[in-house]
Amino acid sequence: MTAILQLLTTAKKELGKTSETPDADAEILLCHTLGCDRAYLYTWPEKQPEQDQIKRYEELIQRRQQGEPVAYLTGKRSFWDFTLSVSPATLIPRPETELLVEQALTLIPENSALDILDLGAGTGAIALAIAHERPACNITAVEYSKSACTIAEKNIHQFSKGNIRLLEGNWFSTLNQQPFDIIISNPPYIAERDPHLHQGDVQYEPTSALSAGEDGLDAIRHIILNAPKHLRASGWLLLEHGYDQANVVNHLFLKHGFKHISHLKDLSNNPRITLGQFTN
Repeated sequence: MTAILQLLTTAKKELGKTSETPDADAEILLCHTLGCDRAYLYTWPEKQPEQDQIKRYEELIQRRQQGEPVAYLTGKRSFWDFTLSVSPATLIPRPETELLVEQALTLIPENSALDILDLGAGTGAIALAIAHERPACNITAVEYSKSACTIAEKNIHQFSKGNIRLLEGNWFSTLNQQPFDIIISNPPYIAERDPHLHQGDVQYEPTSALSAGEDGLDAIRHIILNAPKHLRASGWLLLEHGYDQANVVNHLFLKHGFKHISHLKDLSNNPRITLGQFTN
């Protein structure tokens, strides 16, 4: 039989050839296989898992070596205060998007009952985080992919306090004339021929959630163009975008009547979020 410590040591060595985070990957996948936390692994390093558990773990390590994201292998990803369900039908929530949530929260006074729209909801991560922090608000989350809606619905059912409405549809198409105080989105923004689409974890994620047209800005253009029709007076639009797209996004905001435009940098010090207030 093979003990936990030996399994970890072997897996870390194998993943070191392909992964940037071999230690964390090995630990997360073993915890997932055994149904335990990380402390258990190092409290009981001599413990011998069942043979079928060892087999499942080795299969997961092989798939990770081939590039499959850990989040898809476990079906889980941490975001904000939640451990969300994910699948290959959804974008994997990332720390940069937590910055988008944090900025939105600065615009929402506590106990206020604002109407907020999350476009391209994916797993429901943004909607859930805002709904959790501002339970008096009414959140509408829109997602085009039926498969992604299934995952979002599962997460919302598990974590929501009852203030999220999930709609299946293409951006604004299902909203009629309902006005919102804030519109927030992490839309696809990678150019369709960008080589990064075929590298790392991204190659396994849904292209429709990553790429939008020749320059990556098709979805962003559509959102900025149509957002004013769905914003109340002095309402805000917040968008996540590519590290090199801030200038173009700024121009689009100005062109369509937004003022008080500002940009926020991500953890790598790149401009990643643009927000503006509609004042026309």
